[in-house]
Amino acid sequence: MKRKYILPLFLIIQIIFLKVISFFPEVVERFYSNGLYILISKILRTTLGQIPFSVGDVVYGILIVLLVLKIWKTRKSWRLGWKTNLLKITSVLSVVYFLFHLLWAMNYYRLPLFEKMEIERDYTEVNLLVFTNKLITKTNEIQFQITKDKNLKVINPYSQEVIYKMTENGYSNLAKQYPFFEYEIPSRKKSLYSLPLTYMGFGGYLNPFTNEAQVNAKIPMYGFPNVICHEMAHQIGFGSESECNFIGFLACIKNDDLHFQYSAYTAALRYCLRNMNALDETKTASFLKKLNPGILENFKESEAFWKQYDTIIDKGFHEFYDQFLKLNQQKDGMESYSKYVNLLVGYYKDKNL
Repeated sequence: MKRKYILPLFLIIQIIFLKVISFFPEVVERFYSNGLYILISKILRTTLGQIPFSVGDVVYGILIVLLVLKIWKTRKSWRLGWKTNLLKITSVLSVVYFLFHLLWAMNYYRLPLFEKMEIERDYTEVNLLVFTNKLITKTNEIQFQITKDKNLKVINPYSQEVIYKMTENGYSNLAKQYPFFEYEIPSRKKSLYSLPLTYMGFGGYLNPFTNEAQVNAKIPMYGFPNVICHEMAHQIGFGSESECNFIGFLACIKNDDLHFQYSAYTAALRYCLRNMNALDETKTASFLKKLNPGILENFKESEAFWKQYDTIIDKGFHEFYDQFLKLNQQKDGMESYSKYVNLLVGYYKDKNL
């Protein structure tokens, strides 16, 4: 076999392997997520975590420049040598695809958190009503504790660097109850591409090749703790967006600081209200009336922020990411983010907030 066909063939073998391994989540859970991945993530975070800037973002920038230059140089020969060029592209994709799954993405195929924590998958409208009421009561309570005035919006007084360090308190407390959520060796950084991320409509992301948790530095600060705790959940080996929303929520409310708790409760509340609105629009208005005005001011702050960057760009990237998630064991695509309401309602069915 000619060498130029080896890597393209390897790509096909990888795709088949992942199709097969998806039927054996217990194997992935035991040998990858709780085995090889722990070693890989520790090495990456130990070597890159102390570097003050995002190494992954720098690498992405260099690769984009090299790609543009390569396309420009081969623009005239593309038609004549399209077969050779196509094989080269497929070979590169094969290597990237392999590294992507080896370094992090095999976690998409691990045991679902519903099973791991024995949480009911589905909920009734009554279940959602009961939980949302509990959530409103708790969020109102936290907002008033912080501001001493139900009409004032919450302003997070901490810098982003301080918040990064404070996240460890919540994860440490959470790990006492659930050891599999333990977070070690921090590697959390401001994304160098915060402005493009904002136009794309994302609050952060995990670089799967460097294991750096990237956060959009432009987002409203009251929601910042919840976003970074979500990305840290990806770092400890969870691929599902709904699961990371849930883990991030738990890590925030377990934090001793009220601003962390408020960040999580308001984020969860928005998801619950959105799901409730999909079931019964008339009930949403009555729920909003129960909220302290200061909470609504924070909601308006967030909406105003994202609205100023609302273009066709974010819609395009959301559609792309929707398809990406569907190809990686998340059949609901972008809707999988809101599926964490199922986890919340199921988990708190017999628990208090």
